[in-house]
Amino acid sequence: MNGNNTLPENIEMTDPLDRKLIEAFPGRVVRKDLVQKLKVGFSIPVFVLEYLLGKYCSSTDEQEVAEGLKRVKDEISERVVRADQGELIKSRLQRTGSMKIIDMVTVIFDEKDRGGKYWAKLAISGLEKVHIDEAMVYKYERVLTGGVWATVEITYDESMVHGGVTRPFILNKIKPIQIASANLGEFIESRGKFTREEWVDVMLRTIGYEPTHPDFTWRIKMLCLLRLLPMVEKNYNFIELGPKETGKSFVFREISPYVILLSGGQGSVADLFGWKNRKDKPGLVVRYDTVAFDEVAGSHFKNESDKQMYKGYMEQSSFSRGDDKGTISAEGGIVFNGNIEGEIESIARTSHLFIPLPETIRNDTAFHDRWHAYLPGWEMLKLVPDHFTTHLGFIADYIAEIFHNGFRNLNYTDAHEKHFAFGNHVGQRDRKAAVKTISGLIKLIHPDGKFSKKEMKEYVSFALEMRRRVKEQLKRINPIEFSRVNLSYLDNETGDEYVAQCIELGAARLIPEGPLPPGDIFSIGYDPTGDRMALFRIQVAAMPGSGRFQMVGITSKAIKESARMAYEYLRGNAKRIGLEQDIRSYDLNIQVMSPMQGKDTEDLGIAFFVSILSAIVSKNTASSLVVLGKMSIHGVLSRLERFGDCLRVAMDSGAKQVMIPTANASDIGNIPTELLDKIRIDFFSEPKQAAFKAISEA
Repeated sequence: MNGNNTLPENIEMTDPLDRKLIEAFPGRVVRKDLVQKLKVGFSIPVFVLEYLLGKYCSSTDEQEVAEGLKRVKDEISERVVRADQGELIKSRLQRTGSMKIIDMVTVIFDEKDRGGKYWAKLAISGLEKVHIDEAMVYKYERVLTGGVWATVEITYDESMVHGGVTRPFILNKIKPIQIASANLGEFIESRGKFTREEWVDVMLRTIGYEPTHPDFTWRIKMLCLLRLLPMVEKNYNFIELGPKETGKSFVFREISPYVILLSGGQGSVADLFGWKNRKDKPGLVVRYDTVAFDEVAGSHFKNESDKQMYKGYMEQSSFSRGDDKGTISAEGGIVFNGNIEGEIESIARTSHLFIPLPETIRNDTAFHDRWHAYLPGWEMLKLVPDHFTTHLGFIADYIAEIFHNGFRNLNYTDAHEKHFAFGNHVGQRDRKAAVKTISGLIKLIHPDGKFSKKEMKEYVSFALEMRRRVKEQLKRINPIEFSRVNLSYLDNETGDEYVAQCIELGAARLIPEGPLPPGDIFSIGYDPTGDRMALFRIQVAAMPGSGRFQMVGITSKAIKESARMAYEYLRGNAKRIGLEQDIRSYDLNIQVMSPMQGKDTEDLGIAFFVSILSAIVSKNTASSLVVLGKMSIHGVLSRLERFGDCLRVAMDSGAKQVMIPTANASDIGNIPTELLDKIRIDFFSEPKQAAFKAISEA
């Protein structure tokens, strides 16, 4: 737009929020539907398109807009070059002497060149070693820090010889397309003219979405804003996994020149943290506010030292390349975007929500503990045309400048303290994550720092939920170390405590309450096919017959052997156990299932024994019970491995009682009290004792 206070003609045609936005931010807004129309036909950054649209299409009058669009298209056609036109540009310059083009200009300083020499490079047309006056560099210093899109005039002079080499290209004029500055004070003052709800809608329209569409609930709007947090909060790291076509990577590709999206997964350590002894190759985390990785499931972190670099930087916001530069601080946040498919509640119950990540980091708790938030991408909308706005939003580069040079210098990490304190499960990393999320939300929604207690309560709860989602996955990977996951906050005035909840954790119990029918029992075993603990359900039906033994369901070799050993032990020790029935006069039909899609285990011996005995005596088994342990054909019990993992799976599946061999009694001291408080643990020293307790307490 033109930057004046004159409203466009026919302003009544716009909706009330459009009118309000034009009045408050003249020259700083653009119609987002026009951006989408042009984006299809021209492969240039959105902020370049929006600059031109703001320049020529600053009206709601359709005739003026049509004329403006033609001028935009003409300017793009005349001045925007393609990457394959470099030699053509050189030829035209040699022939005509000068050209005006739109390109991205970067400048380097060669200190070894006769006391220092600035050289410009045009990224798209490929022109290098272009002369540029140092006064121009001083005026537009951004060309030294990542580059700037601009309309430039290039001249050709074959008499320009430098260092004995002809360097005929001269950058004669430069007019940055990206907005050179944005006044934060004016921005904050104008923000005061909007309600909170109106302002959130303005931010959604700036992204390109239509917030009045009924699909955009307040929850969805808040999740959309979370994607912007790495742009406004220094060193903010978050991960989003979800279905395709939900716009995970869109904001990192289009809204800000201070953000870089790396497609295809992992960027090299050299890319992220710089090349050793190369001053002209600073790392991306130094040059950008946010480094986002798209389709991260396809990347690999095979080198352990590379993972340590990532983890160290995400924790400390600094790194060392092992050269004479020492420790380097940076402010760029790390974002992982990836796809996750399937029933989320089932995955959350049976495994963990980092499963889609590369195997080398999938179960690395130290790596994942650095995430400040896990955005539940499965809640986001599958985008359709109606979800995109036809109204006004901020010009992308203007809001990017506000984010970069304004919001990132604000700090609201203590904003919650007036009203709320964190509970005792909130560790230091949890607190850091939560306050950074809260601070970012305040910047986006209340940049003046003014908010109500009710609003802050919402932000605190939201921030803790996003962090708890990380902690819950860590608990599933290592339940002993990460048992304290009930992240909570307390009202300073009333003392009331509120625990943050993750929606996907509220799924139905896998182990139902109440006694189970005869022969029905749950157990947990290590599944080598998936390298994890899995819940198994055994159901045995005993009918008068001739001693037939039939199994269906999951019938791996190890499971069959466990069932057969339990059966043979029961048959050989029936009298000692006190069983009056003759086991050989029953046909046994055994079905093995796994609610967690387990495929194999050798750990179900005791569960088979209890289940078969329960079926023969026709007695129910106890409510919410899990029976653990394997046995030999002689009834010898084995000590459980990964006992803590077994308890975690049992608790998450809805168990309230777990029976374990006495050989594991010494492991109880390593189990967090928070876990022990939720599950009753009973011991048994022989199969008979296990069966007696499981059946008699039904």
